[in-house]
Amino acid sequence: MVHLGPDQVAAASLPPGWRPPRQRPNQPPAGRLRLQIYLYLGTCLTTFAAGTVGWQPMVLGLDDTFWVDSGQHWLRGLSYMLAVMAILTAHEAGHFLAAQRHGIPATLPFFLPVPVMLTGTLGAVIGMEGSRADRRQLFDIALAGPLAGLAVAVPVLAAGMASGVPDAFNPFAQPLLGQWLLALIRPDLAPGQTLAPNALLMAGWVGLLVTGLNMIPISQLDGGHVCHALFGRRSYVVTRAVLLAAIIGIIVFGGYHWVAMVVIIAFMGADHPPIRDEGRPLDPWRRALGLVSCLIPIVTFMPEPLQLP
Repeated sequence: MVHLGPDQVAAASLPPGWRPPRQRPNQPPAGRLRLQIYLYLGTCLTTFAAGTVGWQPMVLGLDDTFWVDSGQHWLRGLSYMLAVMAILTAHEAGHFLAAQRHGIPATLPFFLPVPVMLTGTLGAVIGMEGSRADRRQLFDIALAGPLAGLAVAVPVLAAGMASGVPDAFNPFAQPLLGQWLLALIRPDLAPGQTLAPNALLMAGWVGLLVTGLNMIPISQLDGGHVCHALFGRRSYVVTRAVLLAAIIGIIVFGGYHWVAMVVIIAFMGADHPPIRDEGRPLDPWRRALGLVSCLIPIVTFMPEPLQLP
């Protein structure tokens, strides 16, 4: 007698010639897809909460005023949630579609909810087998996300500025790009005057902050990918210089709120991991675009996002 395993027993009772259906090669595992859905819905909740309470540093579920604010300011929370999720989705869709175009395996995005109702999110990430990309493919995939995110964030920010109410103080500092837009859109503001936070203004602000942070040329951030695509193995000179400058800046200017970020990057490694075909250089058009893109963190990142009185 031959002992059959459970799979063989099941197969023995099926019609001759039956074969199990093939799983689509790009179909994500059910467990990962459920996690991505939960994270997406959680980010919707935390960004909605952040908008309803007016972007205050409170923890969701630990302050009773949230339920009062959600009844009074639900429209503000919904507007902020929709705008932020549109910006983050555009950013990650840029990465994902570029990866699909080049045949590089990539996951759907993992959104990052934050229960502290200041912004409600830390953005989103996708997983990608970057070692299978050459320098041109890596460049396209890395830069597609920030450009797509900015294409949504800048108009959202401009709309928030156009509809904003003048105020004497706004604790959320604007980067250079935000300052230029404000001067262009609101010439009616007196010198030193700013705008009170509103849903679109804050969504655009978060979009610029996330983009600027991601485009810092270090490690496996988007800027780190672009830097490696531009300079190849010599990119370690730039990334180590950026890490050293960040450490010195934290010590000199007291930016200790960035210590955790620097520790995470140091743990991951400042240098970019090897990729396929390191010797293939970028074409002149990509090289010019890459050098211009180095300005993105300069005009969108805020070393001091909050200006506390």
